[in-house]
Parts: sequence; structure tokens; C-alpha cells
Amino acid sequence: MKVARIDVYQSAVPLKKAFKTALRTVTVAEAIVVKVTTDDGLIGWGEAPPTHVITGDSLASIRYAVDAVIKPAIVGMSLLERDVLFHKLQHCLVGNTSAKAAVDMALHDCIAQYAGMPLYQLLGGAKDTLETDYTVSVNTPSEMASDALDYIKDGFSTLKIKVGKDDIESDIKRLQAVREAVGSSITLRLDANQGWDRKTAVRAITRMEDMGLNIELVEQPVAAADVKGMQYVTSNVETPIMADESLFSPQDALTLLEMRAADLLNIKLMKAGGIQPALDIARIAKVYDVECMVGCMIESRIGISAAAHLAASQQHITRVDFDAPLMLREDKVTGGVRYEGSRLLLNASPGLGILTVDVQGEKVI
Repeated sequence: MKVARIDVYQSAVPLKKAFKTALRTVTVAEAIVVKVTTDDGLIGWGEAPPTHVITGDSLASIRYAVDAVIKPAIVGMSLLERDVLFHKLQHCLVGNTSAKAAVDMALHDCIAQYAGMPLYQLLGGAKDTLETDYTVSVNTPSEMASDALDYIKDGFSTLKIKVGKDDIESDIKRLQAVREAVGSSITLRLDANQGWDRKTAVRAITRMEDMGLNIELVEQPVAAADVKGMQYVTSNVETPIMADESLFSPQDALTLLEMRAADLLNIKLMKAGGIQPALDIARIAKVYDVECMVGCMIESRIGISAAAHLAASQQHITRVDFDAPLMLREDKVTGGVRYEGSRLLLNASPGLGILTVDVQGEKVI
């Protein structure tokens, strides 16, 4: 079974509501969609959204990387020689993790189909159902409280609250408003998206602890490159700290864990470069007895299906953040993971279970 061709498409879907963090505001979910076809007719799907402020990848750079570099490097290679194939994919160009991730997930889709197994079973098979949180964007305290109540009505019991955009007092007012609105039984986790410096982070988190706001964890409180700052925050607060933008590669995972700079790791396929390196990160975390979350960018059910199969394959991946498809005005994917409120149900069919994808009005099958 060899890679016969790789086709590239572009997709754009409006969001129901603007997605706002300390780093950016998104109103349209744009992506490069990748279709891998094997010489025996199997089709695998992948996706890469441009997230300039995190991965540095744009629509143009993702498309060029796949078309001009990755495609010539791997077309004709055997999918059964997986170690050779994925090594070539990761080393045919430096960086460009989103482009690599899109191709990687499509290749994994084909391999699992060939094996006749859902991908999560091929990778480890720990579970077949996941529970996701829902993200509350940075807005006024009253709007965030109202949004939080709406998400709870939709069946979500864990909310990720975006902070880090303004001063500490503004963040605390936002969090207080949400906590008062939802009550004590709802799990709240914070994501500062690098919005604080180390001392501000410690002050903010300590205040929240003293106020009894009951925060499950705080994600990426300081700048991605400030690993010593992450270590400082982790050492000086009781609330668990999760690394996100500081974690791209298995080497990053080793550094964070050796320095005890984070209590938890957030793995994203777009940062890692696909399922293969993401599994390496997860296995490193397992050695250190550190739990992981698998998160996402603003992706459709193509990317989320791939990430969900990774998350479901490993027992110590204990949290997921897979709300992005629920934010989209349209669902252009048939097959893949299904949502029942906050639950994600993985398909029992081989691969990712994606049947068709409608890209810019033209159904691609």
C-alpha cells in the first residue's frame, strides 16, 4: 500500500460567535484540507487551520509546504513502512507543524483503514467515549456569565475560561461572575494564553485560591519561551499548571518535565506535527506519571476526529478540549466523531470514519 496522490483544498466556515482570547479574535474557521489516496483506493483525511500567533503557520505556508515539499517527498512511499514514512514526513522540512499534522492524520486514517480498525484501537484502545469542556471567550463579566449558563444548558459541566487579556482585577471580575452564575458544581479551568508574566500569574492565581473560586487548573500563564517562568509559577501556587504553547515537541516535553515546570501537558496535533510525534509526547509524560490533555485549534470534525482518536487511545490522557466544531455555523463533514452534548462518541468503522467532506461548496469524495 503506497501513497498514490495528495490533494489539497481550502475551507472557510463562519463561527456562530467570535472566539476571543488574550492572543487573537477569530470569526471564520479557515483551514487547508488534505486528502491522501493510496494505490489500492483508500482515502484518508487531514486538516490544518492557520494559527499565526501560536504555530506561525498561514494558509499559504501550509498549502505550499504540503504541495511543494511534503507531496514530492512521500508520494510513492509505502504506508506499511510506517517508521520510515513518518520520519520522512517530519524531516523533509523544518517547522511547518500544521502542514505535517494534516498529512500525518490522513496517513494514519489510511493505515487504520488498511488494518480494519478504528484508529484509536490501533493506537492503544483505552476508551471509546470522551468528555469535552466548552470555552468561554474573553468578554465582559456579564456576557461571559451568560455564555457560561448557555453552555451548561447545552449539557456541559466543565468550562474553560479565557483570561489574560487585561489586568488581574478584570480577570478576577470575569471569573467571579462566571462562578456566581454557574454555582459550585461546575468545573472551571482557566486559560491565560501567555497573557501574564510570572509574578502577575502568581498574584492572580493566589488571589483566586484565597477567594475560594475553585479552579481546576491554569493553562499557559506566561509566555511560551519563558519555561523558567512556568517553573516559578508552578512552584509558587497550589493550583495545577498546564503547559500549552510552551509544548510543541517531545524535546519540549522532556524539558518541561525535567524542570518540573508544569503539572500537566496540553498536546495539540497542530503544534506537535501530527499523531506520531504527539504519541511520543504522551509516552514521555506517562514515564513521568504526568496526565495530559489533548486540545485543538479552531478546527472542523476532520481535525477533531484525529485528535479524539489519539486522546481515546491512551489511558493517561485524562482531559480533552474539543469544542471547536460546535462553534461552527456549518458542518461540512459526514462521518467521524459524533457529539451528544459534551460527550464525543468515536466511530466503530475503520480509520477516522470520515465519509465525505464538502470543501467550498464542492463535495470531495
